[in-house]
Amino acid sequence: MTILIRRARVADAAFLPAIETSAAELFRSDPQLAWLADAEVADAQSQRDHIRQHPVWVAVTADGTRCAFLNAQICERELHVWEISVATGHQGQGIGKRLLQAAREFALEQQLTALTLSTFRELPWNEPFYQRQGFVTLQPAQLSPRLRQVLAEEAQHGLPAARRCAMRLPL
Repeated sequence: MTILIRRARVADAAFLPAIETSAAELFRSDPQLAWLADAEVADAQSQRDHIRQHPVWVAVTADGTRCAFLNAQICERELHVWEISVATGHQGQGIGKRLLQAAREFALEQQLTALTLSTFRELPWNEPFYQRQGFVTLQPAQLSPRLRQVLAEEAQHGLPAARRCAMRLPL
């Protein structure tokens, strides 16, 4: 299947909530995290705002179907990946890896020093996936104040802190 990875346009925002909802179905496989499959996702207006202000990439099939996205934000000299979502029927095809590659290329063009993100430990499509892409799991003493704050805010929103980690890919 041919998949085009490109920067998102404002018109793409309407499709992103459904992609995020579909991607979240994976969490049903983990009893402690199954609630995330039913959690509220960012609405189209929030997605439009993010596309206008920050880098977002979308994966599009040959027939024009949006099937995945990555949204990020430049924070200091790093590109922070807030989310990668791949719709259920398109998972396991390397689309997430290609979205990350697009973000990495952008970060290099912007002369940023690293990609960062927060994710779940041990879930196959989270920490181990990012490790295969070259990300390193940061120990608590290695966390920048910004990443410490990201993890703290996630815990305040109900994500189990013991299962979360921050990761960094130096460029």
